[in-house]
Amino acid sequence: MPALPPPRSPAPGEEVATFAAGCFWCSEAVFSELKGVRQVLPGYSGGTVPDPSYEDVCTGATGHAETVEIIFDPKEISYRDLLTVFFATHDPTTMNRQGNDVGTQYRSAIFFHDERQHREAEEVIASLEREKVWRRPIVTQVVPFEKFYPAEEYHREYFLRNPERGYCQLVIAPKMSKFRAKYAKLLRPRTAP
Repeated sequence: MPALPPPRSPAPGEEVATFAAGCFWCSEAVFSELKGVRQVLPGYSGGTVPDPSYEDVCTGATGHAETVEIIFDPKEISYRDLLTVFFATHDPTTMNRQGNDVGTQYRSAIFFHDERQHREAEEVIASLEREKVWRRPIVTQVVPFEKFYPAEEYHREYFLRNPERGYCQLVIAPKMSKFRAKYAKLLRPRTAP
């Protein structure tokens, strides 16, 4: 496997979205295939301990959620489109849980970077609730962004680099197939089915 490019800051005209939707391996795989997305980093947000390790976060004691930081070009994909994909690719109605992954580190959260992102997140949630997309209420936290700590390098591009692993085959691959079929118009041409 080639070396991973170093993490980068947004260029002029680019924006940042920060989401927690359970396992960051799944979220990274999903958002990395969207047109207009320039970088997706797995990491940790929403906790109280500076620069936590994966092992620290897994204890649930740091308060962090497994998170992805997405750098995107809003001329190619909107923040609202990212929110649509976010809500479609995890269960926002389960408190501190996604499937068999249980704990506060697997909570659903939107860490907004400005008031526009805050407003759009609340509007999308209100719309989904009105449409009764799920039988249970959405429990996604919508909170101001404070800090993002990149995860250890072995978490980056996990699905791409480890397709033979059991979790990738049993959990991520089926999720990716459904996602690619439903959101083909938002995918980069090279990844469209």
